[in-house]
Amino acid sequence: MTEESIVQGCIKNDAVAQRELYNRYSPKMLAVCYRFAHNREDAEDMLQEGFIKVFSQIHTFRNQGAFEGWIRRIIVHTCINNLKKNKKFNESVDIIHANAVQVREDSVPSIVQAKQIVECIRLLPIGYRTVLNLYAIEGYSHREIGSMLEIEESTSRSQYTRAKQMLEDILLKKKILYQQAARKTNMVSFGQ
Repeated sequence: MTEESIVQGCIKNDAVAQRELYNRYSPKMLAVCYRFAHNREDAEDMLQEGFIKVFSQIHTFRNQGAFEGWIRRIIVHTCINNLKKNKKFNESVDIIHANAVQVREDSVPSIVQAKQIVECIRLLPIGYRTVLNLYAIEGYSHREIGSMLEIEESTSRSQYTRAKQMLEDILLKKKILYQQAARKTNMVSFGQ
């Protein structure tokens, strides 16, 4: 099925088209949910709630931009709303020391295995993790994040700064940064 036929079928509540849409996009969207969720069960709940919204709002898709991007925005907003509704975002927000953090941008490698990074990001407090995901991965501005999370833009910036520092500390502790640096050193010494 083409993307257009899937969209048209879903608008008509065609079960085959809905199943195709879900099967095609749910694995990627589950990965998005997983980055925001506390555990896999929460991620699956967010995914289901998000796809309910996708199906109920599909008639509003206007072919302005990528269909997957449209779905992703709905999923991200569903995750944020779920965190806010369940007060999970506010429980872990710790910005007391965020202003004192000095960021060491050059010490974070540009390429680390994705699975290791995701697992390390999941170790961050949910407030930091949420802002890091929204800013660094989803590409929202701090102003947009502030609006979505009902926090000040400066709070979003502080949370992001602190999240990067904590993530770097976790990566160092788990020796992921060290391993990555060693691989780079070995590649350089072998002329690769």
